[in-house]
Amino acid sequence: MPLTVADGSPVTAEFIERLAERAGEAERLRRLPAATLAEAGESGLFDLLVPARYGGAEAAFPAIFDPVRRMAHGCASSAWTLGFYVLHNWMLALFSERAQDEAFATRPFLAPAPLAPTGRGVPCDGGIRLTGRWSWATGVMDGNWVIVGALCEREPGSILPVLALLPMADVRVEDVWHTDGMRATGSNDVVIDDVFVPTHRLVAVPDIYTGTAPGSAIHDADTYRWPMVPALALLAAMPALGCAERAADIYAERLSQRFLAYEGVMQKDKPMASAHLAESLVRLRALRGLLADTVGEIDTILSAGDAVPKPVRGQARLAAAHIVRESRAVIEELLGASGASAHFVDHPLQRIRRDVGVIGGHVVFDYDTSRELAGALTLGMKIPRTAMV
Repeated sequence: MPLTVADGSPVTAEFIERLAERAGEAERLRRLPAATLAEAGESGLFDLLVPARYGGAEAAFPAIFDPVRRMAHGCASSAWTLGFYVLHNWMLALFSERAQDEAFATRPFLAPAPLAPTGRGVPCDGGIRLTGRWSWATGVMDGNWVIVGALCEREPGSILPVLALLPMADVRVEDVWHTDGMRATGSNDVVIDDVFVPTHRLVAVPDIYTGTAPGSAIHDADTYRWPMVPALALLAAMPALGCAERAADIYAERLSQRFLAYEGVMQKDKPMASAHLAESLVRLRALRGLLADTVGEIDTILSAGDAVPKPVRGQARLAAAHIVRESRAVIEELLGASGASAHFVDHPLQRIRRDVGVIGGHVVFDYDTSRELAGALTLGMKIPRTAMV
């Protein structure tokens, strides 16, 4: 069944079922199966946040959260990779008009975006010469463009962090993605050796962080005024939340089927088994409420024509980190109540646990750092210039 955006959600139940059917294959391949990419492309999913002037749906930014959360019910790696492909189309819309004209000519635009500033740009006539190595390049095996973070010297002693946009032909991919979870994301390393990047394919990170990048003035929609860190963090938290929801579904199904031989009862007849389920469900409701409140606050600010202040951005990053932390806790509780047989490696709870464990390692979900930044900003304290908010 074709996916549509008419109801605000570009993902059907049938597509999610096919993601689940391909989850084992995706894990073995260590990248998305071709059928998954083809189906997502044909559906228009990648165009969800593409500006209307380039033929996209130009949906409100939060329209991506529900589809990614729901796709994780089928496969966390697929949800993560497809979600970031959509996010990076949004990021392209923040670059200069000339850069967008060039890159949106390739459809679908599929770009990994390892954003850590582990590259260095040396100024030259008309742009920079870029060199570096970047890890965690989700979706790089099927990418046609790439966005990377770098530090550029504007003048002696003055360093500007930028994002650089390059065609995939300008980079080298090194196969290092051998992990215990999120295997199908294919998040290998990207290497760039002294490649020229023109000025129009560079955008300053401070402008991206504040929602004042060039694209925010080109496109007349609040979608492109969302600040990057809340956008990235909340989007990246959705596969973890979706996995926790799926874990609750699996546990509930298991209750009605599992016979406890040593006790001579069905597990569903044990009150504490039901209590574990009920507690998990209310915690998940609380997380969805936190997400809605966080998104609503940002949307209200943007609809008034204002920039999202740092304290709000800091709270949004903390909300995302909390969603991931609590999702992991729910999964662990349900796994612990599922008995020894749930620890066979082919049990779906195992893949969920491993995948969300890897998701939790993302830098933006560092719980201590997220709390420190949110608290400091609430108190009006200074934070490091490089802090991700």
